[in-house]
Amino acid sequence: MKRGKKYTAAVEKIEPNKKHNLEEAVAKVKEVAFAKFDETVELTMWLGVDPRKADQLVRGTIVLPHGLGGKAKVIVVIAQGDKIREAEEAGADFAGGDELVDKIKGGWLDFDAVIATPDMMRGVGQLGKVLGPRGLMPNPKTGTVTMDIKKAIEETKAGKVEYRVDKTGVIHTPVGKVSFDEARLLENTRVLINAVMKAKPTTAKGRYLKKINLAATMSPGVLLDELAFA
Repeated sequence: MKRGKKYTAAVEKIEPNKKHNLEEAVAKVKEVAFAKFDETVELTMWLGVDPRKADQLVRGTIVLPHGLGGKAKVIVVIAQGDKIREAEEAGADFAGGDELVDKIKGGWLDFDAVIATPDMMRGVGQLGKVLGPRGLMPNPKTGTVTMDIKKAIEETKAGKVEYRVDKTGVIHTPVGKVSFDEARLLENTRVLINAVMKAKPTTAKGRYLKKINLAATMSPGVLLDELAFA
């Protein structure tokens, strides 16, 4: 794959195979970012787990202290009765019951997050094929199936992210924008790494954190010293 001049120039600023501490890595990512838009900074972690085993699925959610930046998330709440009013008062962009389920079934997807009350999951469950592949399916484990609608909306707006190991044992999670100052990127990244480390399955054998990388959307990645977090 042929890379452009800007990407090649960015690569030349990164010492091959050098592992950085977190402060150095954040500074380097900001230094080499070259896109004209505000790139997302993403953390990638290679874990020593077997995701085919249910007891080695590393997954969770965390509210990043400085959010993710970018435009505000459009939030849909599927509920009934008083919970619809609670959702609207808490700042949901759309709140309703079965009519929203039908609207999504019909192809409407102009939103970034879906929260549902447990009593609506019979209907919401029918949306698995639509919402699942997009990472939008409400789930009790991620706090998006709950009766505490207000808290769920507040956390989603504040920058709650889900981390989840893929089938190859890798986690990719955004931690902010290139426009963030170093202190905010540093704190967001450290909080996420600590959360993943705490989520280590008791059944995982050998080295848990095998490799860790920080990169902006269009830019080359910067290796971190994984032993610093072990």
